Amino acid sequence: MNPCGNEVQDPAIIRVAAHLPDLIVYGDFAKARPCVNYFDGVLMFVDISGFTAMTEKFSTAMYMDRGAEQLVEILNRYLSDIVEKVLVFGGDILKFAGDSLLALWKVERKQLKDMILVIIKCSLEIHELFETKESEEGLDIRVKIGLAAGHITMLIFGDEARNHFVVTGQVVEDVRFAENVAKMNEVILSPNCWQLCDRRMIEIERFKEHRAAKVALLKLPSGFNFDDFFNKCMTFMNYYPSGQRKHILRLACLLRSDPTLELSLQSYLMESISRQIRDKQLRGYLSELRPVTTVFVNLKFKERKKADIIGLAIQDACAHISSVLKVFRGQINKVFMFDKGCSFLCVFGFPGEKVPDEPTNALQSAMNIFDLCSHTENIQTVSIGVTSGIVFCGIVGHTMRHEYTVIGQKVNTAARMMMHYPGVVSCDTVTYSGSNLPAYFFKELPKKAMKGVGDCGPIYQCLGLNEKVVFGMAYLIHNRNESYPLLGRDRELRYFRNGMKEFLTYNHSRVLMYEGRYGYGKSELLMEIEYLAQGEDHRTIAIALTKVSLEQKFYTVQILMASVLGLDTCRHYRERQTRLQNKLRALLDGKFFCLLNDIFHVQFPFSREVSKMSTLMKQEQLELLFMNILEQTVIEERIILIVDEAQFVDSASWVFMERVIRTLPIFIIMSLSPFEHAPCAAARAVIENRHTTYIALGTIQPKDIRSKACLDLSVSGISKELDLYLAEASGGIPYYCKELLQNLNHHGVLTFHRSDYEEKTYMTWKNLFKNFIKPTVELRRFTLSDEGEAQDICGLLSGVRLRILSLPASLKEVSLVQLDSMSFSDQMLVRRAAILGLTFTTEQLLEVLPGWDMKMMIKALATLVESYIFDCFRNAKELRMGLKQNAASHELHVRSQALRPSEGMAWHGEAEEAVGELQSVVAEIRIVRFCRPIMQKTAYELWLKDEKRAMHLTCTRFLEEDARRCQLCRGEDFVPYHHFVVDLRFNRLDLHNIHKMAKSHGFHTKEEAVFPSAEMPQRVKTSPETPSPEEIQEKILGFFDTVISRVKASEENAVPSEPCQCEEILEMVLLPLAHHFLALGEDDKALYYLLEAAAAYMSWGDNYKGYMHLNEADRLLKALGKEKSRTQTFESAAFYSLKGQICYNVGQLFLAKKMLRKALKLLNQNFPSNLLTLFLRARVEKNRHSSFANPHPKEGSPPGEKRLAHLYQQTVCFSLLWRIYGLNYFFYYKYYGDLAAMMQVNSALETQNDFQIIKAYLDYSLYHQLRNCQGVWFKYEVMAVEKTFHLPLKAEGIQVMAYVADTLSYMKFILGCLDLAIELGSRAQKMWALLQNPSKQYSVLCRLTTALFLKNKQKQLVVLLQRLWDFSVAEDHTLSKGFFYFVCLDIMLYSGFVYRTFEECLKFIHQNEDNTDLKFHSGILLALYSCVAIWYARLEKWDDFDIFSKKAKHLMLRRTPTALYYEGVTRYLEGQVLNLQKQIEQEAENAQDYGVELLKTLERLVAQNMTCPVFYPRLYHLMAYVCVLMGEVENCNLFLSTALKLSELQGNVLEKSWLNMTKELWYSGTELALQENKWLRTALALPSWDSIVTGDVKIEDIQKNKFLIRVTILENYC
Repeated sequence: MNPCGNEVQDPAIIRVAAHLPDLIVYGDFAKARPCVNYFDGVLMFVDISGFTAMTEKFSTAMYMDRGAEQLVEILNRYLSDIVEKVLVFGGDILKFAGDSLLALWKVERKQLKDMILVIIKCSLEIHELFETKESEEGLDIRVKIGLAAGHITMLIFGDEARNHFVVTGQVVEDVRFAENVAKMNEVILSPNCWQLCDRRMIEIERFKEHRAAKVALLKLPSGFNFDDFFNKCMTFMNYYPSGQRKHILRLACLLRSDPTLELSLQSYLMESISRQIRDKQLRGYLSELRPVTTVFVNLKFKERKKADIIGLAIQDACAHISSVLKVFRGQINKVFMFDKGCSFLCVFGFPGEKVPDEPTNALQSAMNIFDLCSHTENIQTVSIGVTSGIVFCGIVGHTMRHEYTVIGQKVNTAARMMMHYPGVVSCDTVTYSGSNLPAYFFKELPKKAMKGVGDCGPIYQCLGLNEKVVFGMAYLIHNRNESYPLLGRDRELRYFRNGMKEFLTYNHSRVLMYEGRYGYGKSELLMEIEYLAQGEDHRTIAIALTKVSLEQKFYTVQILMASVLGLDTCRHYRERQTRLQNKLRALLDGKFFCLLNDIFHVQFPFSREVSKMSTLMKQEQLELLFMNILEQTVIEERIILIVDEAQFVDSASWVFMERVIRTLPIFIIMSLSPFEHAPCAAARAVIENRHTTYIALGTIQPKDIRSKACLDLSVSGISKELDLYLAEASGGIPYYCKELLQNLNHHGVLTFHRSDYEEKTYMTWKNLFKNFIKPTVELRRFTLSDEGEAQDICGLLSGVRLRILSLPASLKEVSLVQLDSMSFSDQMLVRRAAILGLTFTTEQLLEVLPGWDMKMMIKALATLVESYIFDCFRNAKELRMGLKQNAASHELHVRSQALRPSEGMAWHGEAEEAVGELQSVVAEIRIVRFCRPIMQKTAYELWLKDEKRAMHLTCTRFLEEDARRCQLCRGEDFVPYHHFVVDLRFNRLDLHNIHKMAKSHGFHTKEEAVFPSAEMPQRVKTSPETPSPEEIQEKILGFFDTVISRVKASEENAVPSEPCQCEEILEMVLLPLAHHFLALGEDDKALYYLLEAAAAYMSWGDNYKGYMHLNEADRLLKALGKEKSRTQTFESAAFYSLKGQICYNVGQLFLAKKMLRKALKLLNQNFPSNLLTLFLRARVEKNRHSSFANPHPKEGSPPGEKRLAHLYQQTVCFSLLWRIYGLNYFFYYKYYGDLAAMMQVNSALETQNDFQIIKAYLDYSLYHQLRNCQGVWFKYEVMAVEKTFHLPLKAEGIQVMAYVADTLSYMKFILGCLDLAIELGSRAQKMWALLQNPSKQYSVLCRLTTALFLKNKQKQLVVLLQRLWDFSVAEDHTLSKGFFYFVCLDIMLYSGFVYRTFEECLKFIHQNEDNTDLKFHSGILLALYSCVAIWYARLEKWDDFDIFSKKAKHLMLRRTPTALYYEGVTRYLEGQVLNLQKQIEQEAENAQDYGVELLKTLERLVAQNMTCPVFYPRLYHLMAYVCVLMGEVENCNLFLSTALKLSELQGNVLEKSWLNMTKELWYSGTELALQENKWLRTALALPSWDSIVTGDVKIEDIQKNKFLIRVTILENYC
């Protein structure tokens, strides 16, 4: 049936009518309230089982994609079928009550017989619907139906704001009885209904215990035409569509606009629904799985009264309930009238109505309702059930008839509690704990079995919220846990210690106020302060206030004075009276003791003098008395008052405390949340007092979140993935961290392993980054077992998608409170920003704000930044820096004398002024980020699926414009030529094609116009004779000098005016695009951008983030299935190529080789797996190379872009493969390395790209240099240099030239050509600086630093070290800091002076050893551990040596052929040599075997192709050490001589001087006895660099500060 036909329009009145039954829509009721109407009819009660269980399943779903919208679709799929069936059969849906509905057929008495038959037919057809309908979500949805007929009464009641209606009478009780009797798939007739129906046509089953009847089937006589019968019956119905409108489901959908009627009908709806209709929002807009507090109120009447009398009672009760709810932002959702009385379903926390302290508000409302309704005439019993938790709130039903309702276990529980605990206000555990009210407000009730409710925990009776002093119970009673230290609050405690010291020293008042939002840990901070404040000469009083304290006049002072007078220990009022008389005899006349009766709950007799006093005079006398008491007390002992939740101090107490602070020495410490309203004048005076220190609490640091997680989980470490998730999602808020952990545990995604899990040597891709991060050193003692060994470490299940993990209900509630407190425009901005993701640009935000201009957006943003919803950043660097340290954006601010609005609280006009000032700051920013990811997720969930999809599409269209590298990087893909292979239909022409079009029309690009070829500097022309290496060196250096000078001269045009923007593009474009396409279900496009993002992260050395994005890409590749299109094949090849690069970077070479070979196979370049195919392929590649090297090659067109994409991937794979094969000891692996190096060159030559060819030539040269193939490497190095000379001097060319200088510097360094490496490196550093490339500058600075260190050029070394330090601080670059401290340790160990102390270096290691960048970088952490181990070995602290040596040994397994790795290996082996010395001196049993194995390791390392020759002198020196210890004099001499020759050849001054000292010492035979303790003295007296600069220490003297090994074993051979 067509719901509305073709006539339908969509005026607001139709949308209003869809929420109401025809009984109301077409009713003509008197305006007086209550209004009573009588009629006859049939009622149908349909109860649907399974909806509550389904709601619970969705509310506890693990992922956000199982949300309210999916739930409402399923619910309405079932409900709409029932509603449609009822409407088709002429019924009128009166109410939806959660998972049930009540329908009415209003007819005359004589028509009941026929109508009951029609309704039975309707009921049976409803059952048939569910017999054929497949169950969804694994749940069995079934219905049971009760029918009743007879005389019905309708009551209409309410007030000016809202009307309600109920039907009542015996028929209502009967239909409820019939439904209760029914079982699933049954239709039950009430006794009266059975009496009134046509019993000849119905076959039933009788019940023995009652007169109700179960319908078995209809037995219609033969020839009976039900259709005719049905049509006749429908003529009884006044508003059943007929005639030309018979195909319309409901006549109400044809209502014409009628403002009067519309206004009358709207009075039956909640305001939020009316607003939704006015705004023309979709039906699903308010559908949410939402944390709310449900209050079910049941009224039982004194005796069976007439409807008009009951109506008056309900009207009065409704007025009371409405007035109470209005104050506390609650809503009446439904009113029911059954045999158990009248029930009101009230809800706190509907959309737009969420406020803080919701459970407290609900309990206070419940108590007020209980008191008011209990005194209402004709109401006998009031019973109230209160529960809190997630329920479904939304519009359910059919398009033509639906209602806003709540469904969920918490709703059912509240209803059951209301009936099982009559005459009281009962609440569940969640409400009890969430109210934060004192325990003495409640009493635990006995457990009762409640139908349909499992174990919901203890049930409590709320006794009342009028605060009565129960002395000793209002204090800060949380117990301080000795095994759970306060985390991340050292600075806050320093404020306390300083204030305490000042208070005790100068004896004047001090006030310390900590302001922090919910969850910041204010109470824990005060508990620690209370512990620290204990002392013999002062008294500490700690008070915890609650919201109800605010309404109790003088309450805070009351608790303070009770403690001062010692009343808190008295058990009876007589004891308190005695104590007061003893204490106050000298201060108070006996006739005035009755003034204390009310405040201290005593019973002194009233005197005539007091009875004549006014209230104001009594208050003044009390305050004067209290001041006198305090004056006397502070003389004897000082008072420290600690107040938690001080925003709940009442105004009278503020006035008194302000006076105390001005006149008496007292130290008051308070914690408070931001005031909801401007504080009273006295409170403001306290805050602005010159002795007040006001601190805005910040969030704690990521390391403290990590430590908290370890303590909460009782583990010794957590995985990096879990660490990052908690740090980001919690935002540094301790409470958030706790709730997130509980949520993860609830979903069962946490895994626990033994502490040796990380030590496994077998690696797979899945556990590649399974490193577990441990708490700070200071906290590790709290996470160790009794034996001192860590028991467990915690990680996450594989495949968990944290990005879309469902939110904890508690945190979602916090965000909803914030959202609902915003203005409509601010809320809309936040909700639309949530679509963009966690981080976005202002341009992106404006794009999704239709109708907004920049001025409107800036104004709203300023407000939201002030409210801590958003953080703002000028660029990607600021964003990166801000995310690393929470304190950077949440610093503590001290307020004294006056409060600055920008730092927190502002009153009246100051708040507007603060936002106005902030607007100018916000106008300059470019990047915006949600302060709390929880807010972004919460706001995102509020959108409907279609709306989300539309906005995601808008975002993708906008972002695709910038989905490439920045202009400085020539707008290329991060995966070269990626978009040419994968057709994404970009919205713009490719830059490469634009350049081609420009050239074809005679235009030049900006870069090419800078230096046309005629103006290029003179090229180096190679003569027919081969120039000498010295000549080539001179020409190369001269060329780079010329380039640098020419570039500087034209700096504005030839080099970028601003640094590379690729990092910002990654964060603001590529990652959001992947997010948007994932949300749209476009997996192929999401895969594209995830691969781009992974490649981008890897280009900056962030292997871990690249790894994480590749894992997400892996999931998508599997989801895309086995479609092996050409595009899919290339994506797979790029995926494995990137995986291979990551494995190589982190030193897992076996995995890397496996991934790279798989990538090559997908690129149609099968790399040989056996020697036969190897030699055949080698011949083919040599011929191919010869054809490329032909002086007169045949002219051919350049390869197309798709081919280039394949070739670029091949060159990367081959470049890594030859390095991997070069590390293997088997002789035939060199052939695999030869082939891989040759294939890299051939693939590069095929690209016809200068940079790829130059890079391949240099790699080929390096490979042969390491293999000591003199002729080959020199030839290809010259070819690379020649090709560089012919590059145009434009941005791209300059980058290639910088790369060549950088690479040549690296090559010369690892080969030991230190002087040339320094010359080339200095030029490369200058060029990278001109190109504003920080990461390249870092790598060059590190290399130059090492070269200068080996050259023993201390002054130049220190200058570069300072530059490296400045760079690391400016960029917050952990790797550069790590290398800096490594060089500092080297200086102490080998150069003989101190640049940074050993303690500082060790502190850096402890703080950063779990840093992923550092831990998985090839060599830095290995070198740091090894240097520390050497230091301890030299000092003979062998226990400490073992700790760091073991850590270094674990990192040795990650073999990456880089200079830094081999430098770390060299340091590690030196430590092992010292360990060998110790074993020999101690005559260890296996010392000889250990020495032999160590010598073999050193020899293998020297023989290995990929070992950097620059470290050969040190390795040979170590081999000489081992031989000397083993007594092999002849080999010792050989190794020493070799080391000296190499040092001389390389110019390694440091090693040469050391070798000479060693040789002199070992063979002099005169000072051996003197060497035993020399280093112990030397290490303690190493001079600082400052002392050398000032001349206090000569450089020549520090050369003697070297550690020389003791060799007493050689005495027999001298």
